[in-house]
Amino acid sequence: ELTLLSDQSKYVKRNVDGVKKTIIEGALLTVLIVFLFLKSWRSTIITGLTLPIAVISTFIALNALGFTLNALTLLALSLCIGLLIDDAIVVRENIVRHLHLGKDHMTAARDGTDEIGLAVLATTFAIVAVFAPIGFMGGIIGLFFHQFGITVVVAVLVSLFVSFTLDPMLSAVWEDKPSKWMRWPGIRHFMDGFEHVIDWLHKLYDDVLGWALNHRWITLGVALASLAGCFALVPYIGSEFQPKSDRSEFGVRIETPVGSSLDYTRTKIEQVEALLKKFPEVEYLYSRVGGGNGKNTGFVNVTLVPTDKRKRSQFDIEDAARKEVEQVGGLRASIGWGKPINVTVLGPDAAQLKLIAADLTKKIAAVKGAVDVDSSDKAAVPAYAIRPNRAAANDLGVSVPQISQAARVLVGGDVIGTWLSPAGDNIDVRVRLDESDRADVTALGDVPVSAGVNADGTPRVIALKQVASVDSTTSPKVIERLSLQRQITVSAGVSGRTEGEVNDDVQALTKATNLPPGFRFVYEGQAQIMQESFGYAVLALGLSVVFIYFVLGAQFNSFTQPIVIMLSLPLSLIGVFVALLFTGSTLNILSVIGIIMLMGLVTKNAILLVDFANQARREGATIIEALKQAGQIRLRPILMTTAAMVFGMLPMALAREEGADGSMGRAIIGGVLTSTLLTLVVVPVGYALLEGWKERRKAKKQLKQARALQASQQLKSGITQNESARQGLVNK
Repeated sequence: ELTLLSDQSKYVKRNVDGVKKTIIEGALLTVLIVFLFLKSWRSTIITGLTLPIAVISTFIALNALGFTLNALTLLALSLCIGLLIDDAIVVRENIVRHLHLGKDHMTAARDGTDEIGLAVLATTFAIVAVFAPIGFMGGIIGLFFHQFGITVVVAVLVSLFVSFTLDPMLSAVWEDKPSKWMRWPGIRHFMDGFEHVIDWLHKLYDDVLGWALNHRWITLGVALASLAGCFALVPYIGSEFQPKSDRSEFGVRIETPVGSSLDYTRTKIEQVEALLKKFPEVEYLYSRVGGGNGKNTGFVNVTLVPTDKRKRSQFDIEDAARKEVEQVGGLRASIGWGKPINVTVLGPDAAQLKLIAADLTKKIAAVKGAVDVDSSDKAAVPAYAIRPNRAAANDLGVSVPQISQAARVLVGGDVIGTWLSPAGDNIDVRVRLDESDRADVTALGDVPVSAGVNADGTPRVIALKQVASVDSTTSPKVIERLSLQRQITVSAGVSGRTEGEVNDDVQALTKATNLPPGFRFVYEGQAQIMQESFGYAVLALGLSVVFIYFVLGAQFNSFTQPIVIMLSLPLSLIGVFVALLFTGSTLNILSVIGIIMLMGLVTKNAILLVDFANQARREGATIIEALKQAGQIRLRPILMTTAAMVFGMLPMALAREEGADGSMGRAIIGGVLTSTLLTLVVVPVGYALLEGWKERRKAKKQLKQARALQASQQLKSGITQNESARQGLVNK
């Protein structure tokens, strides 16, 4: 009977299929949001066409770049679903607004696109400025997210092109007539109710914005206090390199005492199997005994039923299996696929190194959340030491290589030929002593050694014990070295806490340990990779902020207005930390990438506000009037884009598919929501403060120049009068 024991492609296919499903669900929810706000199936189609065009065009670019449809490229497209349609939403909504002003379709399409063009261009380039550094990060995180970052950049650039070409063209030639089915009572009442909610939000926002502009410093103080308070939540969130995913499969590694026979190890494996078979979630398992790691090692691969057919998660089952396996005596077991905590002890003295490693192993085992603590310092393997007696060997004419060769051939064996089996297989024929003779010290002493020839020419053979002693001893199973020094690695798994929390406690232990001169600790494993990756992520985040400032400065031709727009960046962290805390997610590589992505997303709303406020001021409005106009006119597209983004990422945040993790989607949704709410208030306040300061500075400068001009004119007038008086005296 043939049985497929392990198939990693199954997990990959499930993951990819889950992301595909997430993309479709996100696209449908996004299009539904567009319809709710625009109340027109024509506008919905014009806007929604951006999605298939951008996605298919991105496939073409991925193929040209040599990328594949993998979990990360599809994840990038899944994240982009709410993002790709944003530009089209803003352009189409502004065109519809111009249509309601009485313009024809051609004029409305041209004027609406021209009016909003700078803002759309700035928002897209800000996103590109964020994801370009992500695509070229160093370390393992760079290898992971290179295709991710490039995919997002290509997709948003295609959506920008479609928003500036196809959308205005369709808006100009396809008249948006009232739909007959909009008169149906159920749909009409629902749409009217939705519109009443939007009108109420407009009125509420006008009142809140008016209060905030009259109490600017209080508003900024509340925002800063909220930001400071959110950082207090970080210790309660926890951190890890990558989120744990339920793959319906885990491994159990066992190790029996050194020197155990293959049969003894097999017996222990069978006991472990019997315990694991009691779990109703176990579908099947297979075992391997011995192998390259020696006769005292074994491995059990456990395959669980799919997640929708069991109540407990894989990690709960692993914890329960750990407790069961601990009841089996005579073995040491490790549950799971590797250990994230690894601390290596380096030093010049092997004996001292063993003591330090043993002490560290005990300390780490006492850390809360550390499980399956083990050390690479294993017990010595039983061995026989053959020590030549050089004087006796010289007298008998036997060299040390001859002694070694005789022992190697008869104990280790030597291949003298091959045997063709009836099945047609060539099998090596190895000659050596019987196992009972190889395991007996006395028998080994009788091993014959060639000692040349006798006087009559016959071969002379002597016993091994005549020229060497055979003693029972031990030999190290493995000798590890790093940087020209002996090393021992202490490793541990994690359960019940995050990797970051356990790693912090372990590092505190090592820092508090006083090591002898010449000894040191080196951190390895996933914990070290996590720290390195977070460092690269912070670097990418810093570069993203700098690039955003450059892009906005070039777009708005100002050094100060980008600062106002970027006030929305830190405000997004409030929602991120709150969302991660209340959903039980961690700060991992996915949620950190989500935070970096937010840096490009949350500037969109601020750009829309600042851009329209600038236009209103150029038309003669005061700062307060311009901000109120911008708030009322841009509130609707801001609500549309935010809702589209949130609902587009909602399927990802729910993470319903097997092996999926929603930390990135949850971080983005939380950040977008709080950033939108605070941006609508804080950015106008910052704009009023900064632009008011600039106007006052400009007024002071103009007043100073006017006074200087007046003084100059008075001086010139005085000189003229004096000259006239002097000339009169001369004439007189």
